[in-house]
Amino acid sequence: MAEERYHAVGKRKTSIARIWMKPGKGAIMINNRSIDEYLSRESGRQLIKQPLEITGTINKYDISVNVRGGGVLGQASAIRHGISRALVSINPEFRILLKKAELLTRDPRMKERKKYGQVGARARFQYSKR
Repeated sequence: MAEERYHAVGKRKTSIARIWMKPGKGAIMINNRSIDEYLSRESGRQLIKQPLEITGTINKYDISVNVRGGGVLGQASAIRHGISRALVSINPEFRILLKKAELLTRDPRMKERKKYGQVGARARFQYSKR
């Protein structure tokens, strides 16, 4: 019999995280490095563990993550989104808890593009009267 593995994809800004979960002791590997080695900030680690704490599955699954794009916190949020989706595929009853905590909604906020004839997305070049 094949080992049961659950797969999900999470996104945030320009970060894309692919999540694989299997029953285990709670090890979290991000890009073949441990969570403590990959994320230097405690806030990022707490962000990733949030869906596991809400559902009470903190040490029940080994998680393997492949993430790319964006910054450190954007990646952490993408991982959180992916873990939430994987937990719903494991147990559909978790959907109610995760939906209430707003962890299943993909954050749509993106960086606004720079426009031509301007310094940035909204900032203009300084106006000179003379």
